[in-house]
Amino acid sequence: MRVPIPHELPREEARRRLRDNAHKMVEHIPGPMAEVLTDWPSEDRMGLTIKAMGQTLRGTVDIEDHQLVVEIALPAMLSFMEPVISGAMQQQGQKLLAKD
Repeated sequence: MRVPIPHELPREEARRRLRDNAHKMVEHIPGPMAEVLTDWPSEDRMGLTIKAMGQTLRGTVDIEDHQLVVEIALPAMLSFMEPVISGAMQQQGQKLLAKD
């Protein structure tokens, strides 16, 4: 699943907001024992490991000049949820990246 999230921020500000708020992602995942782990293999790429509802999803968030690109590999049993998941990512990403 690939979800582009457009923004009008300088890349540095988009990066700062993502770093400062990545811990809040778990609040938007259903299930009582959800966990989100992040790492930064490079300055403009955040790695994600999402554990919820007995599943482990892995993905990345790439920071580009005018968009964030979220890519997550969904297992076949969750593929039917792709529209809901991508819509939620779009909505939360736009809130995070809204110009002040």
